[in-house]
Amino acid sequence: MRTAVVDIGTNSTRLLVADVERDGELRELVRESLVTRLGEGVEAGGRLRPAARERVLEVVERYASTIAEQGAERALAVMTSAVRDAADGPQFATAVTSRTGLPGAILGGDEEAELTFAGATAARSSDGLLVVDIGGGSTELVAAGFHVSMQVGVVRHGERHLHGDPPTAAQLDALAADVRDALAAARPAGLDVRELVAVAGTATSCAAIDLELEAYDTRRIEGHALDRATLRALRDRLAALPLAARRQVTGLHPDRAAVIVPGVLILLEVLDAFGLDRVRASDRDILHGVARALADR
Repeated sequence: MRTAVVDIGTNSTRLLVADVERDGELRELVRESLVTRLGEGVEAGGRLRPAARERVLEVVERYASTIAEQGAERALAVMTSAVRDAADGPQFATAVTSRTGLPGAILGGDEEAELTFAGATAARSSDGLLVVDIGGGSTELVAAGFHVSMQVGVVRHGERHLHGDPPTAAQLDALAADVRDALAAARPAGLDVRELVAVAGTATSCAAIDLELEAYDTRRIEGHALDRATLRALRDRLAALPLAARRQVTGLHPDRAAVIVPGVLILLEVLDAFGLDRVRASDRDILHGVARALADR
C-alpha cells in the first residue's frame, strides 16, 4: 500500500511517501525535510508565531501536491511538541487540513514515542535497545515496555540557555545541567539498556559531520556509530564556532547550524544517564512508524 506521512515538528517539516508491503517491508519513494522552526518562540510566548505558521503551511501545501502526484492511498499529517504545547495548536491543526486537504493529528508524547520506536525497530532487534528521538521541543526515550516524553528539545533548550554567539561555557553548562535533571527524573530504575539508537536530525547530522559527507547519504548514515569521545569533540568544535562559521561545516545542513549544539549536548547527557559508550544513528523514525500504522489500518 502506498502511504504518505507529513511530520510537522518543532524544528522541521518532513515528508515520506512509501510503499508498505504486506510483510511490513517499506520502500521509500519520496523523502524530504525542511527546517521550518514552527516552535520558534513557543517556549517564551506559549503560542505559534504567524510567520512560523505560514512557513509550515506553505511547505505542507507543496507536500500535499507531491502526495497527490505519487498516488498515495492513505496520508496523514502528524504534529508533535510545538503544536501540542501551543495554546493555538488545535487551531493550527485545523488550518493544516483546511489549507492542504490532509487529515491531521496532534500526537501526545506517549503516542509519538511508540510510533518512533515502531519505526526504529522495524529492521532491528528491540532487545536491550533504547531509542532516543531528540526533537525541537521534546525528547522521547523508548524501550520495550517503557517510554517517556520529556520537555527537552533543541529549540526549547537553545532558546532557554544559549544566548551567546558562540555560546559561553556557563551557558553550555546550564543547558547540560537542565537536561541532566530532566533525565534523572525520567529514567526508571532497573531498565536494561545495552544499546542506544538515536533518530532525527541531531544524530543524523552528527553522523554526516563525522563522515564528512558533502551530500547526505542515508545508506552511510544508517547505523553509523558515534562514541562518547567523538561526540565530545563535535560538541567542543561546534560550540566554539559562531553561527555563520557553523553553517559552513561539512556534513551539517546550514539550516541545522542553529540547533546542533544543544542537540549534541542532549545526546551526550543521554549516553551518560544510561552509562553507554556509543550511539548508532538511524534514519528510521516516526515517519516509518506512522507509514506502517497507516498501512495496517
